[in-house]
Amino acid sequence: MTKLKSLQSNDFELFGLEQRFRQDRAELDTRWKDLQREAHPDKFAAQGTAAQRIAMQWSVRINEAYQRLKDPLKRAAYLCELHGAPVNAENNTAMPAIFLMQQMEWREELDDAKSAEDLDKISLQFNQAKHKVLEEIEQLLDLAQNYPAAVAQVRALMFIERFAADVDARLDQLEA
Repeated sequence: MTKLKSLQSNDFELFGLEQRFRQDRAELDTRWKDLQREAHPDKFAAQGTAAQRIAMQWSVRINEAYQRLKDPLKRAAYLCELHGAPVNAENNTAMPAIFLMQQMEWREELDDAKSAEDLDKISLQFNQAKHKVLEEIEQLLDLAQNYPAAVAQVRALMFIERFAADVDARLDQLEA
């Protein structure tokens, strides 16, 4: 496991990536495959069970890091945490009033939706909002390096993703 540094390395160090929000997904996938190939427990079968156990720990650590880095929401929250601004979504639910109003409007539209077409209209709205929030997160994290301000946008993205799941569930209900 020559390329692998330490199990305590942060995810970006482990993958040899710059600590930033914007990541190239193809590069991330390639690095994940390379790391998994290097740490695969079967490679260490001849070295005994202790070596295989360590390789398994590496494999789990690599997969956990990959899951965090490939997901924009998890990656943003992780960057905030690395820089001393944890999201603490379960304890900190404060949101700007304008965003709360938007949430209420979306919820009302979802409650009133009668067709897949209605849900598609709602999906278009929140996908546009999601794109805007992702751009704002990238600006705050990569350019301004304003991690505390990014926390509010990360929480907004959490809501948007939860709402997307609710819309999908409602669509499933209509199709059933």
